[in-house]
Amino acid sequence: MNASRTRYVVGVDVGGTFTDVFLLDEAAGRVAVTKVPSTLDDQSRGFLEGIARHAALPEVATIIHGTTTGTNALLERKVARTGIITTRGFRDVLEMRRRDRPTTWGLWGRFEPVVPRDLRLEVDERTLADGTIRQPVDPEQVKAAAEALLAKGAEAVAICFINAHANPHNERVALDALREVWPNDFSEISSNILPEIREFERTSTTTLNACLQPLVGRYLHRLEDSLARQGFDGQVLIVQSNGGVMTVETARRLPVRTALSGPAAGVIASAHIAREAGFPDVITCDMGGTSFDVSLVTGGESTLAAQTEMAFGMTVRTPMIEMTTIGAGGGSIAQIDRGGLLQVGPDSAGSDPGPVCYGLGNTRPTVTDANVVLGRINAARPIGGKLDRLDVEAARAAIAEHVGRPLGLSDMEAAEAIIRVANSRMAGAIRLVSIERGHDPKRFSAMPFGGGAALHAGALIREVGLHGAVVPRYPGVNSALGCVIADMRHDFVQTVNRLLDDLSPADLRERFAELAAKGHDLLDRAGLRFERADTLHELDMSYLGQTHTVAVPLPLERGQMPTPDMIREAFERRYRASFGQPLEGIAMRVLNMRVSAIGRRPRFDLSLLAPDGGVEPAAARTGTRQVWFDGAFHDTPVFDRLALRVGAVIAGPAILEQPDTTIWIEPGQSGEVDRLGNLVITEAKDSPA
Repeated sequence: MNASRTRYVVGVDVGGTFTDVFLLDEAAGRVAVTKVPSTLDDQSRGFLEGIARHAALPEVATIIHGTTTGTNALLERKVARTGIITTRGFRDVLEMRRRDRPTTWGLWGRFEPVVPRDLRLEVDERTLADGTIRQPVDPEQVKAAAEALLAKGAEAVAICFINAHANPHNERVALDALREVWPNDFSEISSNILPEIREFERTSTTTLNACLQPLVGRYLHRLEDSLARQGFDGQVLIVQSNGGVMTVETARRLPVRTALSGPAAGVIASAHIAREAGFPDVITCDMGGTSFDVSLVTGGESTLAAQTEMAFGMTVRTPMIEMTTIGAGGGSIAQIDRGGLLQVGPDSAGSDPGPVCYGLGNTRPTVTDANVVLGRINAARPIGGKLDRLDVEAARAAIAEHVGRPLGLSDMEAAEAIIRVANSRMAGAIRLVSIERGHDPKRFSAMPFGGGAALHAGALIREVGLHGAVVPRYPGVNSALGCVIADMRHDFVQTVNRLLDDLSPADLRERFAELAAKGHDLLDRAGLRFERADTLHELDMSYLGQTHTVAVPLPLERGQMPTPDMIREAFERRYRASFGQPLEGIAMRVLNMRVSAIGRRPRFDLSLLAPDGGVEPAAARTGTRQVWFDGAFHDTPVFDRLALRVGAVIAGPAILEQPDTTIWIEPGQSGEVDRLGNLVITEAKDSPA
């Protein structure tokens, strides 16, 4: 290995508009960041261009990549043509779902499953709920079904048999038979993807994994080829939706685990920054070109959800960082609905053609257009290097035509109305993850990141009643920083489905040990240096007769016996925290067991981001700009955010600019640079003197 190559660790987050790069020079103790336009036809081109701004690839040891390839494919339903082979009589599991409907309060709405009915084929086999095989599968039937799917143009296939979680034998026989005729590696069985009870969720997760295998696999192959051609011989890791990383080999086999790869990295970075800065309770706010993603961090830890709806009827049951997403990004379109009300999103101009001010063909106004017209974004210095200048007049004309005239407002009033509606929608998403889950927003600070969130942080403090906001040093590349920070993590689940009183502690310990061994084997095979390897144990439990379960962590030491009393106490503690009062005299059920194997990578020292010296606010001031607020234009000071020293205080109204984002401090608020270079925004009365 080239010794010089060990100097650099690079995080790369590819978004719909920009590709963000965070480079860590471990030897010199320095960092470098950049944003470059994403190359949607081949994401690897923007990927390589961003790295080349700061380092030659032979000097790079590790690249950690957050990707939206799987996310976009699922949301846009641009997935590989996929077939399903299932138990006779269970062809329509994907359509039946949970008997929900696209429109909750109406009887209209249409749903098309990701795999059409003619590509869902049945074979004779039957495994009972207790794992008994009543009817073995016929390999010849499986081969015939596979050949029929190939004739219909299927590129990938998922094998999903009833009760395969209880006994995977028939699925394994079917997979062996299928691979005798299937021409590629894009095939998998549900008992390998999700060996867990719940037929729809297991089928959906396995199917979506198969749908993504060709797309993600080809992308990763192109990326590795491009890197190799330019002299890179280090390791590439992929960020998972659970906030951990995995090898490229694992990502090819389990691409469904990348469904929220990029946003998850941003939350991991935010949680780390929040802990170090003394703000253990934050609400992360990621505003990109299309969406506004919100996630809760409590006690310095992100929240994991066992199941996520990527879109209606597209359920992924694998641990993911819990997020709420709304269509309120910079490219979200403002329009008047049939009732004459102003709406923002969910339609978006995306990155192509983008907002009107980009001058690339869009004529409908967006949130970014409103911020440009209001003077909050510097039209002469657009971030990311995609354009030399933004077209303010085109944005103003679009706002006047599509919003101002229909509502009887001036162009400036209309632009301000767009921002107010967008802020209201963002505040609603924050309330959903805080107030509606029993959390007092006064305990929480917003942590805005992405290209646009720092423009709205001050308004969100007031709309929701938050304690304040903590703007990271480099909010525009926060997800790329999260790639560098993330640990390696592998999650496993296995259905138990037994009453606690009937459960053998020795059997449970043995099962925990088997899953942990699988996870630690994957960590060992990754070839990375870990500070330590941790194992987390968890049970999904409920009272007998209940449908929904409670996640119950068990703080087990290696080889420790999980006793019934320990499990009972842990369940009652979690149940009380969730619902207020345990239920007396009702038997407890253990549905699933979960194990997470985590390789802790060396901790990133956030002091590397702190200002090196810096100047007083007066010296960091770069001029003034006319900014519209309170119904009029005002001369507003503009500062170079990265030039400010630790402890510098900026009173609003003020604009702070940096290459990756713009920060707007509202009148009556102030921002102080903390010891790590974060900008802490509070109402002026709470700010340091």
